[in-house]
Amino acid sequence: MRKRWILPEAPDCARGLAAELCVPLAIATLLARRGLGDPAAAREFLKPNLAALHAPAALLDMDRALARLQRAIRDREKIRIHGDYDVDGITSTVILKTAIEMAGGQVSFTIPHRLKEGYGIQLAAVDLCAADGVTLMVSVDTGIRAAEVVRRARELAIDVIITDHHLPEAEIPDALAVINPNRPGCSYPNKDLCGVGVTFKLVEALLSSLGWEPARLARILGSFLKLVAIGTVADVVSLTGENRIIVRHGLAGLGDVRNHGLRALFEVAKLEPGCAPTARHIGFRVAPRINAAGRMASASDAVELFLTQDAGRAREIAAQLHELNTARQAEEAAVVEAILEECARQPIGEAHFALVFCAENWHRGVLGIVASRLVERFHRPTFVLGEENGVAQGSGRSIAGCHLLDALDAMPEIFVKYGGHSHAAGLTMPAEAVGNFRERFNSHVAGILKPEDLRPSLTVDAVVSLDDLNDRLFQDLQMLEPFGSQNPEPVFAVLNVEVSGPLTLMKEKHVRVPLRQGSRTIFFKGFHFAERAAELQPGARIDVAFTLEEDRYRQSWSAVMKDVRVS
Repeated sequence: MRKRWILPEAPDCARGLAAELCVPLAIATLLARRGLGDPAAAREFLKPNLAALHAPAALLDMDRALARLQRAIRDREKIRIHGDYDVDGITSTVILKTAIEMAGGQVSFTIPHRLKEGYGIQLAAVDLCAADGVTLMVSVDTGIRAAEVVRRARELAIDVIITDHHLPEAEIPDALAVINPNRPGCSYPNKDLCGVGVTFKLVEALLSSLGWEPARLARILGSFLKLVAIGTVADVVSLTGENRIIVRHGLAGLGDVRNHGLRALFEVAKLEPGCAPTARHIGFRVAPRINAAGRMASASDAVELFLTQDAGRAREIAAQLHELNTARQAEEAAVVEAILEECARQPIGEAHFALVFCAENWHRGVLGIVASRLVERFHRPTFVLGEENGVAQGSGRSIAGCHLLDALDAMPEIFVKYGGHSHAAGLTMPAEAVGNFRERFNSHVAGILKPEDLRPSLTVDAVVSLDDLNDRLFQDLQMLEPFGSQNPEPVFAVLNVEVSGPLTLMKEKHVRVPLRQGSRTIFFKGFHFAERAAELQPGARIDVAFTLEEDRYRQSWSAVMKDVRVS
């Protein structure tokens, strides 16, 4: 589907901002277009400071949670952490377990098996806590919709502390403490913390109460930030404000990795030793391997990866995660292929504002990723469900303008259970209800989106010339990292350039093409652009939208095409 380009208007303040900050005009334009036209705000963005992190006490119920946790540690009570099976939940579990043990507590953890137990805290998990003598259960990255579970825990004399970031239902669980920036009545400034971000606040409060020397406290919290950064990037939350500070400092710390599990994971992900990874490296190389544990097997393996003190065991688990990720990719490809074959038989038309695909024997561990792939391809809110024993379960992803959880809230009677947030959600329903859901979901989305919303757009951050592309621009561009949600990787455009020679085909699907403007020629890469080779013939005059990306092989940078059009 051809994209609609949105070209920028140069902000009036850009030239003054460039002079004030001593940065290229293209960088100043980017900052101004992202609401950072004020020099002081721009400087704060470019140099995020850990001192600007919000105090844990600003979270509602933090005082209650801390007091109960301190008492459990002092009295040697059995504490159990209940985490989620994704990267956010895994990293949350690791840092909280480590912190409680540092404080002298007795703590175990449990993470549900995605395929056997499903999402969230199950009643059976509470019964197991009681059987094991657990008196305090702490949820991480889950629990905000677990009112029934909390009631059962109360019956069994188990206190529950919930730490979560997902949107709540009308009923907040009657737990001893519920720490969630998105719960009613919580005035915490950053509503975009992910699960591990919320957990980190509890960890900070706990360790800060131990009377350690400030230097030691800062060092330990800094080490935790490495995992917090990984979880934050993987959960695709906004990388602005407090989250930007966390990820910027956490990623920088990952240039010096001591943890056996992280070392082994970086090795199988082929990350260069001693080099701090970017958010892109985490999102595309590291996080998928961690997620593979929960998608294809048991997420507890990934927790063990980060907790083990045995370097050999860490390498063994990392290798297993790498293999599971390879298997995940194969399962994902098979589901995508089956859906595209279905679309070839029954093409998607203008009346399809939302898509729901369902079939038997689709691996539930990959359905969320498949939904993301389909949203990228068709630019429509999409759910992908797997049917088994009369029950359909799966995940959905969305586009701008369609809040998935609001959509599901409009038809709650269809589902056995559901949850999520604006752009991602999961659900379970009787298989016989899938047809009804498909019709009602499509009708709901058709009522809030216009036909033009279904055409993908490409926002260009700055129009430049080939002469503007140099090492200085690329180095200054790195000051804007980490890139992600709400701070996307900048897209530049050069207009009316000439294809000055034949393209080079790479691995039969990628291209390398020379583009000339005036006296300057630069070779641009185009991943998966082989099918558009006809648009890139010598002599063609084109506009090119592209990003500048690090090329560690050449120890330089490369221009990577995102889209082209006839000039």
